[in-house]
Amino acid sequence: MSRIALVTLVVPDYDEAIAFYTGALGFELVEDEPRPGGSRWVVVRPAGAAGSGLLLARAKNDAELSRVGDQTGGRVGFFLHTEDFAGDHARMRAAGVTFLEEPRHEAYGSVVVFQDPYGNRWDLLQPAATAPTDHDQERTA
Repeated sequence: MSRIALVTLVVPDYDEAIAFYTGALGFELVEDEPRPGGSRWVVVRPAGAAGSGLLLARAKNDAELSRVGDQTGGRVGFFLHTEDFAGDHARMRAAGVTFLEEPRHEAYGSVVVFQDPYGNRWDLLQPAATAPTDHDQERTA
């Protein structure tokens, strides 16, 4: 079997989306190629990650524009794994990312919900296999 290579995320503006994903989230811009009709093929993914990425697709009409930020019906639709939950949370907060809750430490790992500028909900998640323990959290606080 193959793998999922890209997931499309509809955005209102390419450059604004690139700035958020590469700046605030620290993703890398993998591709940005012009296409016919003024559209572009824009792919971003977490820095240093191989494999899956996001295809940032500019909304072309009112129907697509109405879905920006609500592609998953208000549910968390994207999951960003980290090996440094506290560090990434602090860096993202300093970059102006909107968090919708305080970090939680669950059986499956450390998690916090944030949203991109369009309203799409994301989990920043450090899975339990690499998640700091409560004792570790006390040492870093």
